[in-house]
Order: sequence, then C-alpha cells, then structure tokens
Amino acid sequence: MEPIRLAIVGLGKIARDQHLPALMVNGDFALVATASADGASVVGVPAFDNIETLLASEMDLDAVAICTPPQIRGELARAALSHGLHVLLEKPPAASLSEAAWLVDLARSTGATIFAGWHSRFAAGVAPARAWLANRRILGASIVWREDVRTWHPGQDWIWRAGGFGVFDPGINALSIATHILPLPLVLIDAELEFPANREAPIAARLSLQDSTGAGIAVDLDWRQIGLQTWVIRIDTDAGLLELSEGGAKLTLPSESRQGKDGEYPALYARFAELVRNGESELDTDPLRLVADAFQRGRAIDTEPFFD
Repeated sequence: MEPIRLAIVGLGKIARDQHLPALMVNGDFALVATASADGASVVGVPAFDNIETLLASEMDLDAVAICTPPQIRGELARAALSHGLHVLLEKPPAASLSEAAWLVDLARSTGATIFAGWHSRFAAGVAPARAWLANRRILGASIVWREDVRTWHPGQDWIWRAGGFGVFDPGINALSIATHILPLPLVLIDAELEFPANREAPIAARLSLQDSTGAGIAVDLDWRQIGLQTWVIRIDTDAGLLELSEGGAKLTLPSESRQGKDGEYPALYARFAELVRNGESELDTDPLRLVADAFQRGRAIDTEPFFD
C-alpha cells in the first residue's frame, strides 16, 4: 500500500518535538513537504513559506498536519480541505466551536478526512482506564494539571494572546482525557480564571464540573508550577480509586498499577492513517466545549503581570 503523502504546516516546537519523530517510525506516511512562516525546514524535504504556495506548487500531496497556533488553524484547514486534502489538527482543533463545526461540514462536502489530534487520549493508561470505568459508578473526581510555562512554551507569545488559550492549552489535554474516559457527559458549574495584568489569556483556572448523576469533578490548572510537574486525574468510584498520572502514561487501580511508554503521537498518527484509509473523520469537540463554557461562565480574576 502506498504511503500517505503528508506535509506539516507550522514547523514549531510541537512539530519538531512530537510530529516529526512520530512520522519517522510510521510507514503509513511519507513526509513530502513543510510550510512554515518562520522559514523553518527539514533537511531534504521541500519547504514553503505558507500553505498557499504549498498548494499552488501542485506537488503530489494527500494530507496535511496543521501545527500552527490555534488562532489561524481554521483558515489553513479550510484551504487544505478545499483542495481535497485530509487534515490532522493539533489540539485544540479550532479556535471556536463554530469554527470546528464549519470544518466538519467542509470535510464532509469534500469527502476528506478531518481529525482532531487529542494526543493525550493516546497515552498508555487512557484506554484501559476507560474500559475499567465503563461499568462503574462515579462518586467524584479531581484533576490537577500544573506545569511551568517557561519550560514547555518558552517565548511563545501567541499563547498569551486572545484565542491562544493560555493555561487551557495544556489543560485541555486533561479535559480531553476526562471527557473520553468518564462514562457520562460533563457540564461546567462554575469557574475562576486568573489573568495576568499584561496578558489576554489565563495563567491559572479552577473549574467545577459535574456529571448527570451529580458527581463533582474539581479541576485545578496552573502554569506557575516550579519543580516537579503534576499531571494527575483521580476518580473515586464504587469499586475504589482510579488514578492516571504522568499525563495518562501511568494507571493505578485498586488491584494493580501499569506504567506505559510515551507513545501518544505514534498512536495518534496510526489512528489518522486508519481514518484516511477508511474514508472517515473524527473531530470531537467536548473538551473545547468545556473550555468555551469556562470563558463564558467563569469569573475573571486579575493577578500580577507575567514575564518570560
């Protein structure tokens, strides 16, 4: 079977750290081009300044992975879909819920695959956690996602602008896991968002969620963590406590503990290849919906200025 000819659009940190290594070990794909406004490139791979010049080149291409800041992903995806290309979108898949719905409709009309890259759902412990929770009664849960923004997003000013999501850029990873593994839908009850005086996006957030039985889920997101980083989800059930730690790589159940390897992006690309081969799409907006609800319903709290 011929490989899927793919171009990466936006050759920044996430593309270099995760997408390129994942593509190197996946025979379903061939990296045939890159497009990046900053002039970044990969040795031996044709490089373009933007998606317009890439598409105008008429090179043989089947798909694109869009790894740009979220503020411009929608327009880039629209251009790719209009050319009949399959699209993988880094998370969050769109800048808004309406934009996500627009892209789904466009993909349907062109017959192309569109795939929301919720990479944290492919962490080693997530699938077994979902299976274990399927028939359990949820009593309550907590999510603590605390990290140092200077380590993970150094000098990335776009993330602090309107539409850049701020602390929800990593926090939406936790929400993508929670909405995937919990058996019932979640609704946002309350939220507090801390905005640095010199930024347009929050540096911390506290959310109160609830499922349809009334079980509460407390969410603590913070970008000011120094030292050990914390990515933990704890779910109390009628059969005991489930814990996902290390971003979902480690699963601890009442009777066992499993430690998986970091294989999120290789698994993500394997799923993208499967969708493309089967002519299917997958763009779940549940995590994005909770973030939108937090911005709409949450109380904004001013905090001290933040500087990289």
